[in-house]
Amino acid sequence: MVISYQIKNSLYINMTNHCTNRCVFCVRETAPETYPNLWLERDPTLPEIMAELSSYNMLNRFDEIVFCGYGEPTCRLYDMLEVCRRLKEVTATPIRVNTNGHASLILKENTPPLFKGLVDCVSISLNAADPETYMRLCRPRFGEDAYTGMLKFAREVVYYVPKVILTAIRGTVPDEDLERCAEIAREIGAGFRIRDLIE
Repeated sequence: MVISYQIKNSLYINMTNHCTNRCVFCVRETAPETYPNLWLERDPTLPEIMAELSSYNMLNRFDEIVFCGYGEPTCRLYDMLEVCRRLKEVTATPIRVNTNGHASLILKENTPPLFKGLVDCVSISLNAADPETYMRLCRPRFGEDAYTGMLKFAREVVYYVPKVILTAIRGTVPDEDLERCAEIAREIGAGFRIRDLIE
């Protein structure tokens, strides 16, 4: 069971395979065999995650620690934040969360304030400039509420997390939609990054 993995000088934490989207471009859907080691037979427990992380020398070893795997990390928001809390006790390494922005929909509560002091960067998959395109591309479990819920999360989390970035993937939407996505990010007060589709 691969709970953590390294890319360059970043440490990635893979907490769950559960996700509230079924994005048409996601490697989970298009080529699930690409990273077979990231498929978890079950969600690791909090003690298992901490035991894994304790095997690393955290002090100044990594450029950043990233919650990102084959699933949506905020499906386990409270466990994720507890990991963040314990990491903050032993390292000043910045912590980033890659998310689809559905945390408040998943927990049915206002979650952005919970990130304060525990997360340094939140990267939110915007992926579309309008709800209709988002529904078509991301096929969210929460239906039409997903897009507005994601934007609401983004608008609020900028007040609690130092760095918030919205992302969209080149090749899944027309270039003019990428420009509209960038404008949405500016209106929210977040950064914007265009990602390249992994073939």
